[in-house]
Amino acid sequence: MPVYLLSEHLAFPPPQLANEDGVVAVGGDVTPERLLVAYESGIFPWPVEGLPLLWFSPDPRFVLDLETVHVGRSLRKRLRKAPYRITFDEAFTEVIDHCAHVPRPGQSGTWITTDMRQGYVRLHQLGYAHSVEAWNDEGKLVGGLYGVSLGRAFFGESMFARAPDASKIAFATLCAQLRAWDYRFVDCQVHTAHLERFGATDWPRRRFLEALDEALVPSTRKGRWELELTDPEAVLAALP
Repeated sequence: MPVYLLSEHLAFPPPQLANEDGVVAVGGDVTPERLLVAYESGIFPWPVEGLPLLWFSPDPRFVLDLETVHVGRSLRKRLRKAPYRITFDEAFTEVIDHCAHVPRPGQSGTWITTDMRQGYVRLHQLGYAHSVEAWNDEGKLVGGLYGVSLGRAFFGESMFARAPDASKIAFATLCAQLRAWDYRFVDCQVHTAHLERFGATDWPRRRFLEALDEALVPSTRKGRWELELTDPEAVLAALP
């Protein structure tokens, strides 16, 4: 299966033409305009050291259906105690920088290159990329995540934690708020045990693309986000 070399034209080949590794195209840039076209097409970038920029549409796709998100009993107890203050879009650049530099088991580098950082920061400035922050009692950022929102779909990119359960509580709060806003799913891209515990499962690419097409309705959530479910009991009530 051929892999397409991107040009300056903002277009991608059909994601169904991805090779067995999920690579559908190489090259191009990570301008906000190209990133938006990619996400709308079910494609995402993932730099690999020593190679041109790779664009993926894996089959299967790891997806969290917000109708069946699972938050375990112990995490619900932690949520009720409100150990962190959770916010949206208060520290996007700090979150992405933490995601880039936090140590990860079995991973020596980061895929969040300077160009990638600039592209997502610009998406945030345009109102498409969003962050979730977890702050401790001293006002220190100790966990969070960021991703891209289009229509009623959220594309998760990366998360970090520097305190117990900080990223889990941030993510559970995001899921609750997305459900309250009638979002359909969180695209987790590829399997992680962390997100599997929340109920994410493998979807055939065809199912994902069909769900994405239905989710890409005109967005009413472009621009800076503000967390509406500020009370832990409201968060828990919004979860299944």
